[in-house]
Amino acid sequence: MKSRANISQIGIEGALMTLSPFAFLFTTFGAGGLNNNWQLLAASISFVSCLICAFTLFRKPLVGKFFGIIASIVCYVSCLPYILNNPFIALTATLSLIGALFFLADFYSYFGQEKNSENVERCRQRAWWGLLILSFIIVVYFFTKTFFAPYAVAISIFIAFILYLHWVFKKKSKSRILFATLGALLIVLSYLFSGFNHIPSLTLFLSVATLLTFSKQKEAFEKKEHWWEILISHPARILLTTFFGLCVFGTFLLSLPISTFSSSIKLVDAVFTSVSAVCVTGLIVLDTPHYFTLFGQFCIILLIQLGGLGIMSITTVVLHTIGRRLSLKQERLLTSITDTNHKDLLHSLKTILKFTFIAETIGALILFFLFYSEGDTISMALWRGVFTAISAFCNAGFALQTNSLIPYQTNDFIIHTVAILIIFGGIAPATSLLIPKWISGKPTPISAKIALVTTIILLVLGTFFMMAFEWDGVLSNLSVWDKIHNAWFQSVTLRTAGFNSVDIATIVSPTFLVMVVFMFIGGSSGSTAGGVKTATIGILAMTFWANITNKNNVIIQNRRIHSSTIYRAITIVISGMLVLFFVVLMLQVTQQINAKNIIFEATSALGTVGLLTGATPLLDEIGKIIIIITMFAGRIGPMTLLMFLSEEKSGLKSMCPEEKISLT
Repeated sequence: MKSRANISQIGIEGALMTLSPFAFLFTTFGAGGLNNNWQLLAASISFVSCLICAFTLFRKPLVGKFFGIIASIVCYVSCLPYILNNPFIALTATLSLIGALFFLADFYSYFGQEKNSENVERCRQRAWWGLLILSFIIVVYFFTKTFFAPYAVAISIFIAFILYLHWVFKKKSKSRILFATLGALLIVLSYLFSGFNHIPSLTLFLSVATLLTFSKQKEAFEKKEHWWEILISHPARILLTTFFGLCVFGTFLLSLPISTFSSSIKLVDAVFTSVSAVCVTGLIVLDTPHYFTLFGQFCIILLIQLGGLGIMSITTVVLHTIGRRLSLKQERLLTSITDTNHKDLLHSLKTILKFTFIAETIGALILFFLFYSEGDTISMALWRGVFTAISAFCNAGFALQTNSLIPYQTNDFIIHTVAILIIFGGIAPATSLLIPKWISGKPTPISAKIALVTTIILLVLGTFFMMAFEWDGVLSNLSVWDKIHNAWFQSVTLRTAGFNSVDIATIVSPTFLVMVVFMFIGGSSGSTAGGVKTATIGILAMTFWANITNKNNVIIQNRRIHSSTIYRAITIVISGMLVLFFVVLMLQVTQQINAKNIIFEATSALGTVGLLTGATPLLDEIGKIIIIITMFAGRIGPMTLLMFLSEEKSGLKSMCPEEKISLT
């Protein structure tokens, strides 16, 4: 039977078959308890499920996806002893699991008689991918060498060898048949004279040598698709790819000896700082002014600026400036990300960049004079002004003072300058430019009005709650006017930025609850802030009011909010709550920190706020990995993360009859 799968995809069968015994690499031998009976069972289930997935993914896609998901999850479970003891294995395994699940959810094969691949080419693809995965398994084996690892390698060698033989016999290549025979003979002789000890190394050498002899496929009828096009062919993918790449680049910069005073930094701390800067969060495990050199601080602020503006926005404007045109596909992706039409794309991006740089420049100049008046030298005041202005506008929360802005809590000019930068950055440049128009009563877009009204309500409520609960608490040592100013500042920075002018670690429980809710809400759409966004909360609030007033539709400015928008708002909030729940659960299981601080730190990370109660420096490497993943998920958005690699859905409406369900 001819396969209908595209040539570039059929090799997945060989990869999955060779990868099927992977879980056994991490399975040790023992008796009882956590020593391996359950681990061996999980590895066996993963092995069988992966084989079934390999044989059914193209023939019965739903069945193949189901068993692929089972294999991925069970394989992850079987590796738990390693995951819980090694943070880097935990990070790699978690990202691999997420990638595998999204790949399976999005997987589809190309159909059409004109794209049917010949039997020989299909076999070649399976053999090539089988040998490639075999090389990977052997490399992993060198680092594990558990009781069952040799058996796993032996099974993979056997599967890859069968796939290779199948191809060479189909191809009827005498030279390759001879090569396969000699390779098999060498492996057998090596086993007879020295046991299994040298077989992995020998097989790795033979696999790499064989891969280098494979000829490139030549298909005139099929358009060549580069591997990287898969990563940038969908809005969700391009967001994840660009942010992930920037995080890796930032980790490299911060790992350089010139970046730190101690000339060395733990990899997990470099990753944590890089992700916190790129995702404009502000959570730190190392004190920025005392640990990082001027070069390291410059790298951090560069990552904040690139992460805040978005790499794609900057790249698009630069390409246009030098005369390069975007393809239709690139324009379609960028308009999906920026929520604009093709005509307004470049104008919107240029406006965003201009407003950002003008606001940051003005803020930096004002802060320079203010820091200089506080006693800083000219060079220090200038650098602090630039760093703080960019960090504030991008809502990052990084500061060049160990205690953030607590030393300036009585300097109202510094407090309010930073607050204004945070507000403009947190409601998005496009919305900020509409404020004069909105104040004058002129018609403004509904989305901007919702964002502005919701932001004002939250700012006022935050100030009120802060004064009500902390008047005799963290604000007690301040004058009346300073209490009002600092309460306002904490309300501003609470949802987005992460600066603090008072000691957050000593807040009372009611303030803690308010802060958690506000951090979860976050800033406005299109801004550098995280959270579920003010527009989402505004839509849900209007939906709530419409329901309790017995109205059938949500109406604003004589416009009806479409039900799909309401559904999306509900989905965003629920997905955010689910992510937060699992993050708190994982931290509670792995960390010796009280639940209150864990909830606060997790919410701060997911909302990319950056406020901390002192728990972040207490995290072990596993906890840091969890927070890293949380910050990354919070920046690209829980909804975007869950939609990664998703396909475009059909626009056909369901004609099913309605059903009423009692909710009381």
